[in-house]
Amino acid sequence: MQKRKLGNSGLEVSALGLGCMGMSASYEPIPDRREMLSLLHQAVDLGITFFDTAEAYGPFANEELVGEGLAPFREQVVIATKFGFNIHPDTGERLGGVNSHPDHIRQVADASLKRLNIETIDLFYQHRVDPQVPIEDVAGTVKDLIAEGKVRHFGMSEAGIETIRKAHAVQPVAAVQSEYSLWWRDPREELLPTLEELGIGFVPFSPLGRGYLTGTLSGSTRFNDTDFRSKLPRFSPGNMKANQALVDLIGDFAQQKGATHSQIALAWLLAQKERIVPIPGTTRLSRLKENIAAVEIELTPADLHQLEVAAAKIKVQGARYPDDLNKQVGR
Repeated sequence: MQKRKLGNSGLEVSALGLGCMGMSASYEPIPDRREMLSLLHQAVDLGITFFDTAEAYGPFANEELVGEGLAPFREQVVIATKFGFNIHPDTGERLGGVNSHPDHIRQVADASLKRLNIETIDLFYQHRVDPQVPIEDVAGTVKDLIAEGKVRHFGMSEAGIETIRKAHAVQPVAAVQSEYSLWWRDPREELLPTLEELGIGFVPFSPLGRGYLTGTLSGSTRFNDTDFRSKLPRFSPGNMKANQALVDLIGDFAQQKGATHSQIALAWLLAQKERIVPIPGTTRLSRLKENIAAVEIELTPADLHQLEVAAAKIKVQGARYPDDLNKQVGR
């Protein structure tokens, strides 16, 4: 597996990470825990060293899973987790909204360390910006946690560029996480240039469009009410049907290259910047191997231009979040 460094932080990880959320949350049916522990072991064997989790996934269940699954490989892997939602520390009840008060950040850090069964969190993201807490206080709290040895690097998720700048001035931000893929290219407008300027790595989540860009879904696909995608406008039957044009484009290109939809979508992302490390999630070994193979696919400048020109002609339909969740991004 190739390695990449997340910006100027010196944090080196596999060129492709593994998003672990779906192993215990958000997408039904929730897979068998023993199978997911095995998948985590196999991911390490296949060269993955970067694993993404969060207290909110479950809540708590995903951190416990990742902690157990990666315990034998602690010295080989980088574990990223997150704070920032208002969750009862004992019951896991979602209390609603965000919470990045310094005392809460410390509480989450200690609880995550226990669930992950580690001494230091490699990368600690603010999951969503809390408008009630100055970002300087958030960054300062993480800075203190780094000084105490509880955290190694600071990250941010779905943050606006001015907030990133203010945080970075207090405690260098190693990585910013946000959605980025062939059907959500907005980060290129302001976010990516800002990260390039500041020397911050970029970790795209949902690089396969929450499964849509794999070519396995269609306008006739229906989601269980407990599936997170059932709440997203982009996954309404009408919008999925309208967006099929982009999936077809990727499929045609994949056929030319002797690859799969997923591999082309990931190869496109990897070709954008050296400091980009996508974290596609999966619960299946076959998909994991398929995704990893994308690292070896080289897209030429002509290939990238062809994809860009064709994709630019397709207007993707549907917002990526409903209104209430949209209010939590880009702050």
